[in-house]
Amino acid sequence: MPWLSITLELDAPQAEAFSEALMEAGAESVTLDPEGALMRVSVLAAENADGGALVAQAAGAAGMPVPAFSTARLADEDWVRRSQSQFGPIRISRALWIVPSWHEPPDAAATAVRLDPGLAFGTGGHVSTRLVLNYLEQSLRSGQCVLDYGCGSGILAIVAAKLGAAEVDAVDIDPQALAATAANANINGVRVRCAAPDALPAGNYDLVLANILAGPLIALQPLLAARARRGGCIALSGILETQAADVARAYAQDFDIAVAATDEGWALLAGTRR
Repeated sequence: MPWLSITLELDAPQAEAFSEALMEAGAESVTLDPEGALMRVSVLAAENADGGALVAQAAGAAGMPVPAFSTARLADEDWVRRSQSQFGPIRISRALWIVPSWHEPPDAAATAVRLDPGLAFGTGGHVSTRLVLNYLEQSLRSGQCVLDYGCGSGILAIVAAKLGAAEVDAVDIDPQALAATAANANINGVRVRCAAPDALPAGNYDLVLANILAGPLIALQPLLAARARRGGCIALSGILETQAADVARAYAQDFDIAVAATDEGWALLAGTRR
């Protein structure tokens, strides 16, 4: 099916924040490519989407003026060709790679997650995703129960399962994201239970993950705190360093929480449920 393609250019910190806001506003896919001192932001949306309204909504959520942008129609086959030319294997660490289906894993001894760019956020290329993946490698213990809230492509849930989590639940408000997560989990040979937020069975988790945006994370604090068992852990990403204090303040009532890592202006908060 055809797509609406939206293209704009921003400086790197703005582009990172804006890409997150675009996904929250309803974009189907967002990619970032360096263009000299700027970053080109390439967006795919449904063919009948209002590009101006989507960009304006994302700008409001990111606290930015509405940037200049251009639109075009893109056929399915053009999207596939563009994806395969732009996306190669992504090295997360010495022991973890994210590998598209049209590439062979670069390191046979490392853990390889098979994941193609598609209609849900999370290919491993975004800084906020890499921060959580590094956290999982360092902190996840075999046999833990994990909740990935706002799962997108399912990358965090899948990596948690591959690293030894006993049970993994993935939640998203977008049915397309749930379908993508289920399909990607099947491709990678791991079991991930997918559910809409209101369909998630009662229960607590050893580890709660959420890579969203600062505003939604603050609003979700009561829900996520209720899902973390006492003594369990939480890891929050999608947060600019300038927003970290506000998010930490919201979670401090239930967690001993602090900035655990930063990269390129983004922060990961991690804490333990009291």
